Amino acid sequence: MVFRMSEQTHPVSSDPVVKVRDIQKDFGYLRAVNGISFDLYKGEFLTIFGPNGAGKTTLIKILSGLTRPTSGSATVAGFDVLGGDVRLRKEIGVISHATCLYPDLTALENLLFYGKLYGLDDPEDTANQAIKEVGLQLRRHDRVRTFSRGMQQRLTIARATLHDPSVLFLDEPFTGLDLQATNVLKDHLHELHTGKRTLIMTTHDMSCGLEMCDRVAIQCKGRFAMLESIDSVDRANFENLYTETLER
Repeated sequence: MVFRMSEQTHPVSSDPVVKVRDIQKDFGYLRAVNGISFDLYKGEFLTIFGPNGAGKTTLIKILSGLTRPTSGSATVAGFDVLGGDVRLRKEIGVISHATCLYPDLTALENLLFYGKLYGLDDPEDTANQAIKEVGLQLRRHDRVRTFSRGMQQRLTIARATLHDPSVLFLDEPFTGLDLQATNVLKDHLHELHTGKRTLIMTTHDMSCGLEMCDRVAIQCKGRFAMLESIDSVDRANFENLYTETLER
């Protein structure tokens, strides 16, 4: 089954930014992703809930070009995720509980490194602006190893958005954050979801996940057991719906 929004919401002339068709991923005898298909359009924010082992991280890795599926197809920002096109890397950013930062480099040095990897015209100016946007300008010359978990995650947002990608993948971004750091991260994600970026996030945090998304999915045993517009979901009763869906 291909999950889509209604044609009234998305005219026939608009093309999906993320297009997934029957994606499957096997690890030996284990099927981590089992025939997932869906469309996601420009500016939409999809939150994917599911238990550990449901295949959420594997799906994110496939869509971001980090893992090849066993079968199926997917395009992101018009590029085939299986094609190895370097232009895909310029269209996506990845944020997870693993920061991909170098602890012995300063905040600025980390972003300069990634800015040069992305081939930015003025990496230093762009890096300084990105650091300012996440509120770390007073710590830009400090080594990342001295940062709190929340500060590292804010710098991770700067790293992932340094090249102004059109699609962001967020894999359990709230893991290990206290309440204050979670709220700060939520504020930054709200700012990133301006309508021009498309976001896909996996999380166990139902409050944060439901608050920010336009669409919500429940992934179970490698499949999407549900994918709905957030407007059609009873948020107050979602935890019960989630439990019932997993028990089917």
